[in-house]
Amino acid sequence: MEIERKWMVTGWPTDLEAEEVYLMDQGYISVRPTVRIRREELVGVKTEHVLCFKGSPIDNGLAREEIETVIDEELYQKLKNLIGLPLIHKERRQYRLADGHVLEVNSVDPGTETAFSYAEVEFESLGEAKDWQPANAGLAEYLKNECTGIPGSSMGEYWMETRLGFEKIWNRG
Repeated sequence: MEIERKWMVTGWPTDLEAEEVYLMDQGYISVRPTVRIRREELVGVKTEHVLCFKGSPIDNGLAREEIETVIDEELYQKLKNLIGLPLIHKERRQYRLADGHVLEVNSVDPGTETAFSYAEVEFESLGEAKDWQPANAGLAEYLKNECTGIPGSSMGEYWMETRLGFEKIWNRG
């Protein structure tokens, strides 16, 4: 089960140092249900290819079932060719917070007119997710535009808008 909250943000946090940086390309075989491929390069360390399945959101978008499995590059390339559209480019920086949580900040399609950034924090339980406050991590100003559970604020919706030409539905704040 994936339990997370999400915020639209501007740029990278200025008072934190990134522990890990990923360069990613991701595409969607299906949006409903979500079936996604992703190339994840942990800069300077390793690259993995991942096939991901996501269930329907529950509890106001705080959680959903998620199954990820590493696939080989050959299968990734076949699925990428099957999609036949430009993949979404992302840079993700991960920051360890004082309370032990990890802040993941993503820059999506940098350099394009649809570029934007968002941040996520994952949790162990729904109660923990509901109780967690950005101010307690010193991030009240940075994480002020929460979009958890707001229709149109998923990467799948962004895919449909920017790759499939659906009407603008993405909530970029």
